[in-house]
Amino acid sequence: MSTLILTVIGDDRAGLVAAVAQIVDTHGGNWERSQLAELAGTFAGVIEVAVPEARSAELQEALGALEGTLTVSVRTGLGEVDEPRRQVTLTVLGNDHPGIVRDISAALGAHDVSIDHLETRTKDAAMSGGRLFEATVLARVPAGADLTVLQAVLEELAAEIQVDVSVA
Repeated sequence: MSTLILTVIGDDRAGLVAAVAQIVDTHGGNWERSQLAELAGTFAGVIEVAVPEARSAELQEALGALEGTLTVSVRTGLGEVDEPRRQVTLTVLGNDHPGIVRDISAALGAHDVSIDHLETRTKDAAMSGGRLFEATVLARVPAGADLTVLQAVLEELAAEIQVDVSVA
């Protein structure tokens, strides 16, 4: 089996997921995992598909039929990484301002922490009338890393950029 990673993007409308799923199924593929979302009227997603090696090229060609409705990019998956890591969850909350994602992700990257999933949103603050930024980060930390050092770095950064960061 071959693993393909599809990225899809286009104007949101009903039936987009069904169109991709139909092509995957017709060409012997199996929809393994995905992250799909509508953001500001745009549908975007990442899909992992397993397909028999012999049918991989035909599936990729068939996805081209979606052009005009969805832009689809295809990469061959690299497989699972066997490096031992611990999973941690970070939550970030604070007044919204530019640079929060940049600063948090840079601090994580500097400590060889790999982000598996990042979900962010902004919303109106109930009392202050401003905007709140919220993020949840699922990340993998190298097995030998000292979590207390990472926690201290994130606490220092949180004070600088005026957000609350917690690590679980």
